[in-house]
Amino acid sequence: MGFNCGIVGLPNVGKSTLFNALTQSAAADAQNYPFCTIEPNTGRVVVPDETLLKLAAVDNSEKIIPTQLEIVDIAGLVRGASTGEGLGNKFLGNILETDAIIHVVRCFENDDIVHVNGKIDPLSDIDTIETELALADLESLDKQIKNLTKKAHGADKEAIKLLATAEIIRENLANGVPARKLDVDAKPFNLLTAKPVIYVCNVDESSAASGNKFSDMVMEKYGATNPVLIISSKIEMEIAQITDPDERKMFLDDLGLKQSGLDQVIKTGYETLGLQTFYTVGPREAHAWTITRGMTAPMAAGKIHTDFERGFIRAEIITPTDYIEYGGEVKVKEAGKMRTVGRDYVMQPGDICHFLFNV
Repeated sequence: MGFNCGIVGLPNVGKSTLFNALTQSAAADAQNYPFCTIEPNTGRVVVPDETLLKLAAVDNSEKIIPTQLEIVDIAGLVRGASTGEGLGNKFLGNILETDAIIHVVRCFENDDIVHVNGKIDPLSDIDTIETELALADLESLDKQIKNLTKKAHGADKEAIKLLATAEIIRENLANGVPARKLDVDAKPFNLLTAKPVIYVCNVDESSAASGNKFSDMVMEKYGATNPVLIISSKIEMEIAQITDPDERKMFLDDLGLKQSGLDQVIKTGYETLGLQTFYTVGPREAHAWTITRGMTAPMAAGKIHTDFERGFIRAEIITPTDYIEYGGEVKVKEAGKMRTVGRDYVMQPGDICHFLFNV
């Protein structure tokens, strides 16, 4: 598994349309974008990876296992969701299970689609959602602080430390500052506002390439601190109907678009979460694995199996360029291009690994 994103937004902003478009687009090209439904509102799409396909071709691998993006379509949140309005806390809980939030903001005008607040105002819409997430976090923190206070009175050193951090977060949340913007470790508290946010401006078809006055507002206010993508869910639905990759590229070129919305989301998600890919390759299977930047070789080995990390001895590393150029592991070894690394080696993007371990 790679990573998962929860799509949030007010009702009628194009959130579910975008979800359907991204997942159907993934299904359109069976080789590069397989898609399956896990639940009615959850889908998985394969992360496009040309390198993996090339590596598999070198060894004629029987199986190709790419990394995946899971997308969760969370029902439209409304003002008061944190206190149970609309579908309320059930879906706020779903957000907690995701790695990142894709916040879809309505940046198009259409008299046939009623806006829940009666007007198109993306900044107000963002504020509504973020207020509800903050209120839910404040409620959660109050409960946690209560428990930590009891433990702190018992001289629990860890509780004392966590209590101080929780109070800093609570004070900032009360002043409108989300946990993700603070220089503290919010992980122990499992907070909604600690998750990275990618803003998706859902624009009309004519604004897909350059945006419009509404997306400009979002970019101006949030672009310096958060990724802001401009995507037209209507265009993504059209892309979903095109099964031929070359035709899809021509369609995007005609619109002046460099990437589909799916590609934008995947690329931005990887960058936002600080992720990278390494590979294991052989005749039986070519496998892409997702890890966090900065992980060492034993930690990466642990992604395959905990025994690999526990009994790690060393790793043999090959670059994809060498693997493809020389035609596989044996010839890379003969050319002296394979490196042997130890426990302190920090994984590099694209490393092809053979882990040696003993348990």
